[in-house]
Amino acid sequence: MYLPSFPNLAAAARSWSVESQQVSRRNAMLAATQCAQRRAEREDVADYFESRTAPQRPADSTVRAAQR
Repeated sequence: MYLPSFPNLAAAARSWSVESQQVSRRNAMLAATQCAQRRAEREDVADYFESRTAPQRPADSTVRAAQR
């Protein structure tokens, strides 16, 4: 029984797993970078809003009680 050889097909089959892994790794690195950038931006926004809020002053009755 004769089986034809497909050199291009065989080479593609051998290299497919390596190429697939490289693409997956690159996608994961990009996703991790985007997540880190978004987390940093959220922290910057939270810090900004925290700096913009006025400090809470105690109520007048609390101040009078503390002065006694």
